[in-house]
Amino acid sequence: MKKITRLPLGPIATNAYIIHENNKALVIDPGGDFEKLQNYLEERKLDVIAVLLTHAHFDHIGAVDDVRDAYDAPVYIHEKEAEWLGDPQKNGSALFGLGDITARPADHYFEIGQMQIGDFPFEVRHTPGHSPGSVSFVFRNQRLTIAGDTLFQRGIGRTDLPGGSREELEKSIREQLLPLRNDMRIFPGHGQPTTIGEEREENPFLN
Repeated sequence: MKKITRLPLGPIATNAYIIHENNKALVIDPGGDFEKLQNYLEERKLDVIAVLLTHAHFDHIGAVDDVRDAYDAPVYIHEKEAEWLGDPQKNGSALFGLGDITARPADHYFEIGQMQIGDFPFEVRHTPGHSPGSVSFVFRNQRLTIAGDTLFQRGIGRTDLPGGSREELEKSIREQLLPLRNDMRIFPGHGQPTTIGEEREENPFLN
């Protein structure tokens, strides 16, 4: 039975997610505080087999290299943000006065559509708007979607950072996320989980 754990990490409490089963784990958006993340993994004897990034903003990548090096885990990102990992201007760390936050280049680029890493099948959906290479991960069998900074509980992602577009964001939500089933759980980059049904009814930005 696959389980998901949410750990707020890094300078602005960005949600990192650990999806795990049989001592294997995917780590999604490790934004910082590697020691806290590692303690969780070690206590449960979890081996990280891949690091997945919904996008490359600084608050989602702060512990990428730590995880990669500790577990020899490959890093995946959308090709449109390949250069952002090493560029504090593009990933936003230079804009927020937090010092330069960078990571080494990713090992793989996502292919949009069905993917499987180890025993973890999921779908990668391109959901730009918050950033050009934003993606969402749909785990249908677990009825969960990790949506990065695209859709939040009663909110949507900001679009005022480099490469952001309100029009694109709304299109991504409308075409890639809202068609999912009402009981699909949405795990966002910040804040609490929600469901597609709740956001369809209650989200003021979608009505």
